[in-house]
Amino acid sequence: MLLDDAIAVGWVAVSLDPALEREFEERVADSSTLAFRVALGVLRHREDAEDVAQEAFLRAQRAFASLRDRDRFRAWLVRTAFRLALDRRRGDRRRARREDVVAIESPARAESVEDLAARAEVRARVSEAVDALPEKLRIVTVLAAIQEHDLASVARLLELPEGTVKSRLHLARKALAERLRWLVSDTATR
Repeated sequence: MLLDDAIAVGWVAVSLDPALEREFEERVADSSTLAFRVALGVLRHREDAEDVAQEAFLRAQRAFASLRDRDRFRAWLVRTAFRLALDRRRGDRRRARREDVVAIESPARAESVEDLAARAEVRARVSEAVDALPEKLRIVTVLAAIQEHDLASVARLLELPEGTVKSRLHLARKALAERLRWLVSDTATR
């Protein structure tokens, strides 16, 4: 494909500049495990996390030359992987809801309909509570609580002060506890 054709369809690898290509490769090598782990923390399925990490790398490759601050590439890649994983999880959740409806309607299941419905409800409510968090609270929750990074690592990854990470994690936990407490009281009255 000619360069003009590549530009016309909106795709150019990284650059024709070998130095820029080397820089991209170094930054991806430094961040690839982290992007995968963030996706895995959100999705909890290795294959899905690998797909999301690959998509994040492709987006990074396309955008690398135009990034304003390539020194913040690692944080940019983490946020991209996180957003893509959330999108994938939302799609998976919609599919799971449809499958749960089919499973509930099928009388041949070994579990009771009530157990299936309760499990689906709890899963949906917890996911909704996490999804309801603002993005800046969700990402620290995924990194610290799900991926079990320490606060210093999360601060370094997101290029934030450690105090900001502590504050966001506290706010996220408080918001989740409040939302889930409401859900528990709501289900207790049913």
